[in-house]
Amino acid sequence: MLRSRWIVLLLRVALAAAAAWLLVIMLLSLPGELADEAPWFRVGAQALLSLVIIAVLAVIVCIWRLLTLVQRDRIFSHEAQRWVDAIVWALAIGWALFAAGALTVAAVIFFTPELRDPGIPMALFGPVVLSLLPLLLMVVMRGLLQQASGYRAELDEVI
Repeated sequence: MLRSRWIVLLLRVALAAAAAWLLVIMLLSLPGELADEAPWFRVGAQALLSLVIIAVLAVIVCIWRLLTLVQRDRIFSHEAQRWVDAIVWALAIGWALFAAGALTVAAVIFFTPELRDPGIPMALFGPVVLSLLPLLLMVVMRGLLQQASGYRAELDEVI
């Protein structure tokens, strides 16, 4: 149990650092990077990227709550399943927004003859596909948690 306490502590420190980093990016870095862009692009890009960051922050909060359930030995409960469902939904929304933004950029590049270059759309394809992996992994993990919760309930009945 001592080892899991250290792991939970280190994970919480990493989650707090990631949340702080994301907030700095959302509140300070993005507005500065987009300041020289056209107003319609600046507002759209800021809104889209901020929503994606908010989805990731929601995942961080859900993981924090799951760590609390781990510490209380309640990870195989319906409460944990709700937090995992929230992670799945936040990842799905964040991925959909990110994919829509990448598709929009690719479409603008494709339909603008002066910009037509396959480099940027191909470069965006990788992050869109790679960002789908955590969502699919969480769907699998949700199924495993449901199965383990069922086993835990059966074991509690036997005991």
